[in-house]
Formats: sequence, structure tokens, C-alpha cells
Amino acid sequence: MELLAESMKGRMLFAIPKKGRLYTKSLEMLEGADVKFTRSHRLDVCLVQNHPIALVFLPASDIPRFVAHGNVDMGITGQDTILESNTQDGVTELLKLGFGGCKLQVQVPEKGPIQSVEQLAGKRVVSSYTTLARDYFRELDLRLGLIKKDEKTGEDVGQGTRVEYVGGSVEAACALGLADGIVDLVESGETMRAAGLHAISTVMTTEAVLIKSTNVKHPDLVPLIKRIASRIAGFVASNKYVICQYNVPRELLPVVTKITPGRRAPTISSIEDDGWVAVSAMVEKKIVANVMDQLVEAGAEDTFIIALQNCRVETRFGLPDSPSVDEPGPGI
Repeated sequence: MELLAESMKGRMLFAIPKKGRLYTKSLEMLEGADVKFTRSHRLDVCLVQNHPIALVFLPASDIPRFVAHGNVDMGITGQDTILESNTQDGVTELLKLGFGGCKLQVQVPEKGPIQSVEQLAGKRVVSSYTTLARDYFRELDLRLGLIKKDEKTGEDVGQGTRVEYVGGSVEAACALGLADGIVDLVESGETMRAAGLHAISTVMTTEAVLIKSTNVKHPDLVPLIKRIASRIAGFVASNKYVICQYNVPRELLPVVTKITPGRRAPTISSIEDDGWVAVSAMVEKKIVANVMDQLVEAGAEDTFIIALQNCRVETRFGLPDSPSVDEPGPGI
């Protein structure tokens, strides 16, 4: 252990979720960003081979606190865990990562008498996210007049919604008579439907994010933090975008560039065929088929798509100035 602690000195500490879907997706992202490492079995710390970085594998719910307190420099976690742990002031969100998307929802029995949050207000609610649930229902209780703020003490007065903590199997609470409703994360909704529940309100939508400590304790690590953030941003963009290339008569440029405006602007190049140009632009994967159809209808020819493995995109990470590692390239 002492040898490991010694080898971690001077390295940037990067917290990664230790299990679940966030863990799997985080490893894919690190591979795409060319962060190379080998994790020994059951060991929660490993050294990156090609950067002065140590990866620390932690429960996703603990990562915001470690980052906020400066125990680790960067981390990957859900937006919901940051708010639930009240660490917003110590954490800076650098980048949304495009995975781990879900909703924190208020759920009640589908065939029960309560079918709106107004009907649930003042009753019993259980959740693993008690901070977010209490904040949500406090606003609702104030709006409905179930509680009011005492002008002298500043405390809430009245009988508001009772929110209690349950760590697991939250969806069973209503059937067991523990609660009238629950607040829990929902991805597909299959588990809730199987338990006879349905959503009556959404507290927040959330996804995985890349975060850093608001006050980096070691300024010499800032260039490395920017470099890794830039690589990850490039990988995220490469999963979201493709390059669309096509040839088109120059006089049709005003039409086709509206179809493919690119992230900043399309790259336009002259070709040997008089009056024609070649156009390259980044296009979102989810709409690329429709974009190609529109281009063909507008008069473009030789249209094809190039997949991206990684790229560099313009990013502003809110870090102190240092030699830039993420300057944008021309066009696309």
C-alpha cells in the first residue's frame, strides 16, 4: 500500500465509477481517449501507462464529495449525485458525456387513488434521493399552502410531505404499505411498470458528466486536466457526429449549406470540374439519413459518410489559462 501511495505522488487523480453501466461506458470512453491502463483484480487504484494519471474506482455517489473536497482532481458521475450530495459549489461540470441518461421521477401505484403530485403532497414518500425529493416537495408544499416559512425563525411551519430514506428496492415501498409514492431514477421504466407504478412528475433529467474540483490544489496539473478533458470531448463528439462529404454545383451552395451547416461552418474546396465544389461538414448521426436525402434532392452528388474515431472540438472548460490543447481546426 505504501508503494502504491508513493507511486501516486505527482499524478492527477481521476475518479471512475467502480461498477454498473457508468463503469462500462467510462472504460469505453477512456479507451477512445487513449488513456491506457491495466486494472488488477479487485484493486480500486491503478496507474495510467501513458499519462501521469492514477485512476481511482469509487461508487458513483461518492465521487462528487471526493472531487469537491479536492481529494481527487477529476471524476465521472451523474448530475443527480452532484445535486443530491450538495457539492455543487465544490464541483465544476466540464462536459456532458452522452450516456447514463435517465429521469428522477415521482411514481405512484397506477391503480391507486393518487394520480397527481398535488394529491401526493402532504403524504408519505420514500426515496434514495432524499435531498432532491425534499427540495421538490418543499416547493410544492409551499405552493399549496401546506407549509409556510416563519418570518421570525425562518423555519417551515405546517404539515408537509414526509420524505424518508430507503436505500434499495424503492419500487416495493408502496405495495408494502411504507409509502404513498416514491421518487427514484427511471431509465426504461420497466421495473416501475412491473411493480404497478407509473410516473406523475419528473423531478429532473440527468446523465453522466465529467467534473473537476472547483479549486484545483495543484496548478501544475491544469494543462493535463485540459488535455484529458479535450480528448474526452473529442471522443464524445465522435460518437455523436459523422463527416458528410459531397460534390455540388457552386450556385447551389446557399441551399446545401443550410442542410449541412456544420458545427461552425462547412469546409468548401474547389475541384477540377468547373463550377463544382466539394463540401465537408459534421452532421449528427441521428439525422444523417434525412440529411443525405435532402442533399440529393437539392442537387448534391457523390454523397458519402465518414465515421469518426476521435476528434478535437472547440471547448471552454473554465480552467485557468495555459498552453492550449484544444484549439479548433478549420471548417466542419
